[in-house]
Amino acid sequence: MLKQHLQLRLGQKLAPQQIQLMKLIQLHTLEFEEELERELEENPALEIVKEESKEDDFSSLEDSYESEGTESIETDFDVNQYLYDDEPSYKTASSNYSPDDEEFDNESLLTEGQSLYDYLLEQIHLVNISEEDEKIAEYLIGNLDTDGYLRREIKSIVDDLAFSQGIYTTKEKVDDILENYIQKLDPPGVGARGLQECLLLQIEKKVSSDKAVSLAANILRYQFDALTNKHYNKIIQKYDIEEDDLRDALDEISKLSPKVGGNFDTQTITINQEIIPDFVIQVKDGQVVPMLNSKNAPTLRVSEEYKDILTTYSHDKNSSEHKQAALFIKQKLDAAKWYIDAINQRQNTLLQTITAIVKFQKDYFITGDEKSLKPMILKDVADITGFDISTISRVVKSKYADTPNGIVYLKDLFSDSLTNDDGEEVSTKEIKTHLQEVISKENKRKPLTDDALVLILKEQGYNIARRTIAKYREQLNIPVARLRKEL
Repeated sequence: MLKQHLQLRLGQKLAPQQIQLMKLIQLHTLEFEEELERELEENPALEIVKEESKEDDFSSLEDSYESEGTESIETDFDVNQYLYDDEPSYKTASSNYSPDDEEFDNESLLTEGQSLYDYLLEQIHLVNISEEDEKIAEYLIGNLDTDGYLRREIKSIVDDLAFSQGIYTTKEKVDDILENYIQKLDPPGVGARGLQECLLLQIEKKVSSDKAVSLAANILRYQFDALTNKHYNKIIQKYDIEEDDLRDALDEISKLSPKVGGNFDTQTITINQEIIPDFVIQVKDGQVVPMLNSKNAPTLRVSEEYKDILTTYSHDKNSSEHKQAALFIKQKLDAAKWYIDAINQRQNTLLQTITAIVKFQKDYFITGDEKSLKPMILKDVADITGFDISTISRVVKSKYADTPNGIVYLKDLFSDSLTNDDGEEVSTKEIKTHLQEVISKENKRKPLTDDALVLILKEQGYNIARRTIAKYREQLNIPVARLRKEL
């Protein structure tokens, strides 16, 4: 039996403009440039202010827009609902530049490149082999990963060839094609099934009677485990050699590449990589001055031409076609106005956030010393700015700042705190810096263990557990003592 009843429900829903703003805030410079170009193409009511008219204030444009009588159009449906339904899906992108930035061309970063797959196919097509063997070779090349390794089992490839290609072959034949054709291609080391084989393929390509090369090949073939575990004394005893001989062999091994496909990409090759900072931070007379990097964010305005057209159509309320045209134009004008508002809010949010960060980390920006970093979490910046923590997270996500001491990733400025022996709160970044310095100065023949590092840092006033040392060391990409050993 159907029943009617009332139900109160408390909910929260973001307006399209708020969603648009949140998406714009998290974009970094290059993405924002792309988003801005796309919006300018999609909305003819939005235009860039020419250099001579940049002094026009947006508030006057807003007043002019409101005074055009755009709200006086009578419609049979909700214009705002129509606008929301047709709202563009804003992706992730951002752009801010200071007056003294250099010109930047997006297209100069990427250039079309040849993939490893295409490069190997070109070579295999020049080899004189049967049609079936060529198809097997092509299939093997297609199964190589971006580093040039064959990670799959040969048995699985044999099964795939039978089911998907209709080629019935044996494991021995596929092995033969891999070893005698694929692994003979350039770059040396391609088609290897593991790191040891990859290095061996490269060292064997070095036609040399050099003692160091021969020793390196022997070590890679027969003493690979001892090499990876840095059991140098075991290798010295095995081959009855001097330390200098082993050092020369290790130098030869260090010249080999563990990822021979690293110079290739599946789609493009990236060259001349550079980071475009979203903020510029300058130090003047002891004061830290943050700025938005706004050179590639031109001043926008609502098209005067479209506003005039809307006024013309608004006067003719009897024509159905004019009314529909007026609704379309009003939609574009509203979208342009909201987009300008969103960009202004974005820039205001970014500026307030970077100002709060600079205020918190003033000493660091002046000295450039990571030991000057204060413990800072997202909540600290949120408390200063009044923004939500999620907003601060979006602002610092993938953002960089150009400082007197180089380009800084904003997220690197945030860290938790620990209390030292003096009862002061210190940043974990400071502790990691001390840890890195201690390890960099250690005797590489007898590297410091984690237990030894605990004692040294304790002497410096940092009472840290061994597991914390291990965690920080891993975060700094520093291997254990055994793997840091050198001759």
